[in-house]
Amino acid sequence: MSNTPLPYNFIVVEGNIGAGKTTLCRMLSEDFGYRLILEQFADNPFLPHFYKNPERYAFPVELFFMTERHKQLQEELSQRDLFQQTIVSDYIFFKTLLFARNNLREEEYRLFQSLFNILNASFPRPDLLVYLHRSVDNLMGNIQKRGREYEQDISAHYLQQIQQAYFEFFKSNDNLPILIIDIEQIDFLNNREHYQKLLDCIGKPYEPGLHRVRVF
Repeated sequence: MSNTPLPYNFIVVEGNIGAGKTTLCRMLSEDFGYRLILEQFADNPFLPHFYKNPERYAFPVELFFMTERHKQLQEELSQRDLFQQTIVSDYIFFKTLLFARNNLREEEYRLFQSLFNILNASFPRPDLLVYLHRSVDNLMGNIQKRGREYEQDISAHYLQQIQQAYFEFFKSNDNLPILIIDIEQIDFLNNREHYQKLLDCIGKPYEPGLHRVRVF
């Protein structure tokens, strides 16, 4: 496998729930020595309640996510110049707004958006945003296999809504390179050839705007 460093200083790997973004980030960090930022989603005390009763718990779950993401990214990205080390993260702060738009009522979302805009103003944009795309059926299978109890109430409809929110964001954003990779047929964790193909896709230079590739 090639160990040529990827041509980016700040890479974000995104995807729907169960897409494999955290797994890929860990592999990139281990293979290339990149500094790793992983979302601490399991620490959200409202999350299990939200999956059972989303209407009641949507605002506190999203507010908790936003403040925790902001705190973590502020701490991690402020150290960037000190270490001169490539950073790979399994989330972009803007996902906070995507999930909130999907989950909150209109008046709640307006308040949430105002708070988000204040917190988001100081963050640098990634050099490349990679989105791992899987079908909803594939995602549901991955969620069931990893067996997190609080995720077992996630519906296919909810995953479809999240997927749509991501794609609407991508279509309206042309100020950073966004690479959508269709990984429906690959197993980059257990198949090194698949992993190398994925690296080949990520390792190419991309201009700002939307790009979409299929590994196989």
